[in-house]
Amino acid sequence: MKKETILNSVEEHGLEFVQLFFTDVEGVFKHLELPITQIEKVLNNEIMFDGSSINGFTKIEASDMMLFPDYSTWKVDTDEKVGLFICDVYYPDGTPFEGDPRNVLRRAIDHATEQGFSSFNVGPEPEFFLFNKEGNNLVPNDNGGYFDVAPLDKTVAIRREITKSLQRLGLEVEALHHEVAIGQHEIDWKYAPGLQTADNIQLFKYTVRKIAENHGLVATFMPKPIFGENGSGMHCHMSLGNDNGNAFYDENDAIGLSETARQFIAGVLTHARANASVTNPTVNSYKRLVPGYEAPVYVAWSRSNRTCTIRIPAARGAGTRIEVRNPDPSANPYLALAVLLSAGLDGIKRQLTPPTERAENLYLMDDVTRKAQGIDTLPGSLQEAYSELENSEFLQQVLGKHVYYSFLQNKKDEWDAYRLRVSEWEKETYLNC
Repeated sequence: MKKETILNSVEEHGLEFVQLFFTDVEGVFKHLELPITQIEKVLNNEIMFDGSSINGFTKIEASDMMLFPDYSTWKVDTDEKVGLFICDVYYPDGTPFEGDPRNVLRRAIDHATEQGFSSFNVGPEPEFFLFNKEGNNLVPNDNGGYFDVAPLDKTVAIRREITKSLQRLGLEVEALHHEVAIGQHEIDWKYAPGLQTADNIQLFKYTVRKIAENHGLVATFMPKPIFGENGSGMHCHMSLGNDNGNAFYDENDAIGLSETARQFIAGVLTHARANASVTNPTVNSYKRLVPGYEAPVYVAWSRSNRTCTIRIPAARGAGTRIEVRNPDPSANPYLALAVLLSAGLDGIKRQLTPPTERAENLYLMDDVTRKAQGIDTLPGSLQEAYSELENSEFLQQVLGKHVYYSFLQNKKDEWDAYRLRVSEWEKETYLNC
């Protein structure tokens, strides 16, 4: 998009403000808002901010950072008379900031291009919960279940409002429905190139939270907010394209998967345990990754088996893709997609062979049998996950040293804060021991 087009859009819609969004290392969406009178400064890359106040960015002695708007992300909210950009973060000398998560994903996509792939498409499925505020307590806003209708599903109007807002931001929404758990919902939109998808995930979470707040509700993307209920995942449907079309499709293969797709699967599975620290980055993430709640636990793949980390959806031809099922919506989408793409590319580069497809319910297989058949498990805790990250030279290269060490230290601090806290369960269980 050209500068002139954006300025014409400002005038056409009578915009009053412009928002500049970017993301910290933990995936927290940040923004700076300016009167529309400052639009020329924005478009000329003249907006500075204090990077030392952003998690994982710079130190106080070198805190000046710049926000460069990505013109292709320009969106207009006509209801609020606001335009917005997703921004890249730069140093004052005009060089890209290596700690910008968006920059990490862009590097991974550049590596895909270097390996001969013209596209990396991703369709995400970030689930979320809505809660009512009742004093100091949060209570699910309904008792609905999967695909339920009113009156069990009390959120049809709110999901529609979220959808309309997303459509104004350019997302092509394909479906909206109640999910399995009480108070749990899903809104799916059409796949897009990887960088755009990560941008869209951030805008989606921002929009959901904002509209929920307007209705007196609390929206959360916490992976497991309710004991005994399904948690929220962010399944990622991914494919690579080249000059011949979908690089994951082979019409001569028995199940329609190309050798490239199989190598990509092998790479994702090879790095799955270390990648979990990024795709499942919170203490709470590992309370979702347990048997019995439709969340994958085992490092395996299958055409239809949802107990595996990777599932192959039924679509073929141009729709051929893999679905990575372990990521959750607490993840920084830029870093999560970067490590998944890089792992797959590593599998292609090294011509790795995936393990045998698993059609059986792995939840029902005992530990001895799984071990004998070489089926590994995802980490069982954040500590186990960041230990894998700490020992992964591969992820240090993918994330870059700045993000790698900032992120790793954050995970260690998070685990320490958790393990030192005394929970209500501990009091109930041990107070009279």
